[in-house]
Amino acid sequence: MKSNYLLILFLFLSSFGFAQGYDIGGVVKEAGSGLPIPGVNVKVKNGTIGSATDMDGRFYLKQVPSGATLTFSYLGFKNQDFKVVSNNSALIITLQEDSSTLDEVVVIGYGTQKKREVTGAVSVVDSKTLEALKPVKIEQALQGTVSGVNVTTTSGAPGAALDIRIRGIATNGDNRPTTIIDGYVGELGLLNPNDVESITVLKDAQAAIYGTIGANGIILITTKSGKKNSKARISYNTYTGFQETSRTLPVLNATDYALLLNESYANGGNAIPFPTVSGLGKGTNWQNEIFSTSVPIINHDISFSGGSDKITYAVSGSHLDQEGIIGGSKSGFLRNTARVSLGADITDKLKLKTNVIYTYFNRKSLNERGLGSVLFNALNTPATLNPYDANGDFTKVPSNTGLGIEIINPLAQIANTYNDYNFKKVNGNFGLDYKVFKDFTISSSIGFNTSNSESKSFAKQIDYGGKVFDVPRSSVSQSAINDNDYSFDLFGTYTKKIGEDHNVVATVGNTIFKQFGNGLFATGYDVPYNSWEFADISLTRGIVETVPNSAYNYDERRLSYFARAQYDYKGKYLFSAMIRRDASTKFGPGNKVGYFPSFTTGWVVSDEGFFGEDKIINFMKLRGSYGTLGNDQIGNNGYVSQLTGEATYVFDGALVNGLSVGQIPNPNLKWEEARKFDVGLDLKLIQNKVSIVADYFIDTRADLLITNIPVSGINGTEAPGSGSPTINGGTVRNSGFEFAIDYKNKFSDNFSMSVGYNVTFLKNEVLSTNGVPFLQGGSFGVGQQPPSRMEVGLPIGYFYGYKTDGIFQNQAEVDAHPSQLSLGADASPGDLRFVDVNGDGILDASDRTNIGDPIPAATMGFNLQMNYKDFDFAVYTFASVGNDMVRNYERNLTDVNRLNYVLDRWTGEGSTNTTPRVTTSATGNSTFSSYFVEDASYLRIQNIQLGYSINSKYSEKAGITKLRLYAGVNNLYTFTKYKGFDPGASDGAPIGGGIDYGFYPIPRTYLLGLNINF
Repeated sequence: MKSNYLLILFLFLSSFGFAQGYDIGGVVKEAGSGLPIPGVNVKVKNGTIGSATDMDGRFYLKQVPSGATLTFSYLGFKNQDFKVVSNNSALIITLQEDSSTLDEVVVIGYGTQKKREVTGAVSVVDSKTLEALKPVKIEQALQGTVSGVNVTTTSGAPGAALDIRIRGIATNGDNRPTTIIDGYVGELGLLNPNDVESITVLKDAQAAIYGTIGANGIILITTKSGKKNSKARISYNTYTGFQETSRTLPVLNATDYALLLNESYANGGNAIPFPTVSGLGKGTNWQNEIFSTSVPIINHDISFSGGSDKITYAVSGSHLDQEGIIGGSKSGFLRNTARVSLGADITDKLKLKTNVIYTYFNRKSLNERGLGSVLFNALNTPATLNPYDANGDFTKVPSNTGLGIEIINPLAQIANTYNDYNFKKVNGNFGLDYKVFKDFTISSSIGFNTSNSESKSFAKQIDYGGKVFDVPRSSVSQSAINDNDYSFDLFGTYTKKIGEDHNVVATVGNTIFKQFGNGLFATGYDVPYNSWEFADISLTRGIVETVPNSAYNYDERRLSYFARAQYDYKGKYLFSAMIRRDASTKFGPGNKVGYFPSFTTGWVVSDEGFFGEDKIINFMKLRGSYGTLGNDQIGNNGYVSQLTGEATYVFDGALVNGLSVGQIPNPNLKWEEARKFDVGLDLKLIQNKVSIVADYFIDTRADLLITNIPVSGINGTEAPGSGSPTINGGTVRNSGFEFAIDYKNKFSDNFSMSVGYNVTFLKNEVLSTNGVPFLQGGSFGVGQQPPSRMEVGLPIGYFYGYKTDGIFQNQAEVDAHPSQLSLGADASPGDLRFVDVNGDGILDASDRTNIGDPIPAATMGFNLQMNYKDFDFAVYTFASVGNDMVRNYERNLTDVNRLNYVLDRWTGEGSTNTTPRVTTSATGNSTFSSYFVEDASYLRIQNIQLGYSINSKYSEKAGITKLRLYAGVNNLYTFTKYKGFDPGASDGAPIGGGIDYGFYPIPRTYLLGLNINF
């Protein structure tokens, strides 16, 4: 009887509990974008009821007890709790991004790690930053956002290359980092920025898993892909904008020019050229003539993505069309891309992934820098000349001794420039992952790049009036180049948790890499009708005595084996060891193989019991790494002799063209080695709102692969196709400190802010040149010695010349000073005073010394992002401090135009002590000296953007999940004392890279854009 009562009581309580259960449903969205999130875990806290959101972000749970708490969790977002009090089938749950980011997965090469477990110096740029920056080329997104990375422009012209340096210049050869796109070697500059999900930069020994290609650092690109159980999404992004030059240089107008020239001629004892100056006015501003305003740029990008529980897909296409601010239709860049990414779970154990990208671009360019460039002519042509003569033809610049034979009318130069370059590339990879058993997976991948390019340039028959640019005979030059490479990676990954505290991940594999290709170059003379329309070799019939054709082919390979072991104890003691064996065909027998070991270690101090529950410091990790990486980035076949040179022989009394030995071989060539040391600290403070990353590093590059070693001219190294040998010689060390701090906080439902600052201090020093006194490079003026050097104890590429010490104010000062005759002429009052550095009482070449350093002492970035209700605002800045630049865009002839700083010239005793007098007499003032070296430190506002997103509750009625409008300005302003167009430009050469030949300025771009998702 008692048991029956108990049964009745149990049924009563059960029915009561059932009566108190509620049906709960709704949708989970991202707080910022309002997009639904598939795959969110929905679970009753401390219970067994649970589910996950579907592809539309929707969920549904039955009979959830009253008062229960639902927990919504998803990787990368903060957990969200919801207390159940009634039936509700229309909940809207928003998840906030997790500011701690410690559980984010970071790509580290042949694998991934949680961010808290990473033991190397690794930085990440995410897609949100790319969306705010809107870079035309993806490299621009690294400037100011990643510590230790410096991006310099070679030109502001459309499509021009950008140079990336990670932790300084370590070699006098190729310093560019290697780009790995979804696991294969690719080209960063060709990517559509909207296809990129994240950029990961490996700066230290963490890159050793890539061996020979990791010496300059590794940039890992992860492209966007579809998500499982996700509804098909369409995303369309577009912007249109207008460009203008960000800077013009203040040159003399016609009146000031005439007055100055009269003074110069009078000081030289010559008759003045402008007896009447009145009426000249301002004359022609040649910069205004060549620079265009409201130059268009337009970009369209569309993508489709989604997935089921077995298949994911992403398809995208883009179109970019950018005209140049100089030259109109003669300067422009057009890029089209298409991409397909697929992933498929063929079985529970076998997964397939593929990513294929097609790129096409067309580029037209002008002579952009150096003696004879368009800007060089615009700066040096007198303002007294008109662009056109009385007949409407281009005015010819006189060929007298005062204007030389290099300067021509820049408008005529633009009009008579004809060239076209087309490039097509297909690249991608196909990969398989097979889970052999629970803890072991085998991965394989085939990556490939195949490209074809064609170029054509036409030299029109033209007379500029006795100039070096006169073309007495028309010609057309054409080329066709085919470059290919492929890689095959096969590796296995073993992941094992031993007990509760030990975690092991082991990776072992190999890589096969092959590069091959060919090129063909030809020139034809006497183009029909002297016209671009008929500029094709097939139509030319001209005969020349020189060889008008050339060709090449190459085939280079690498075979590599690698292994890595990762271990952690309780997630707080972290260790990783790597070794890589590389064999390269760029080195001869006995030197082909190199072994490159490395290790990294870390200690999560905040997980220790003694650390306690500190409310200020939420996370602390110490890191350390050391490793050796290789470098084989040199030309092909440097160790073997080849008949690639040209020579002229005498047979039977007649001259006959033939072949000769090309580059002088060096059979002892071997690997260049990069020895990287790094210690770092990661901190999270104040409820994970503040992140700090600090690193001290030493990067020592030994056995440098040095090209163009000076040898005796008897060897014929100056002959066409010949060259000096490449050797292993010298050691360079970069050491420095990186610091980055970020603050993220959501102050309310309406307002959030993110602020970031990073700085890198760098010291570069040449430790050895292997017996060679110095290496030199670059050029200055006409006929002068190279101004840059690589020498022991000094930074690579430092400026080597005479030091100046003001202006001679009177003849007594001239008489008391050592003679400057060896510099070109005896000094007179008003001339530059050069320093007798060695104190021997004689001014000569032995007094040249270190007068500047092109490598910045510090670089830094400051970035700010704010969101207020439906508005968002972002600003990105970059600064470079301590870098010098050589002013080399001014011709030293008497009659050229000048920048207006010459108005402060010396005109008599006490007038100035900085700018020398003007005169037609011979002086040493144009000799390379510190007078031409300027501090090129600068602060640049790189990007400002303001956006507005339509509230999703309104846009969703039209089937639109996101609708955002924005306006922005790229390259808004540069604060600098440097006189030239761009203090941040460089031609990329380690020796001679800081010399300004008249860099094409980076355009200022005003943008209006639209982001729309369906």
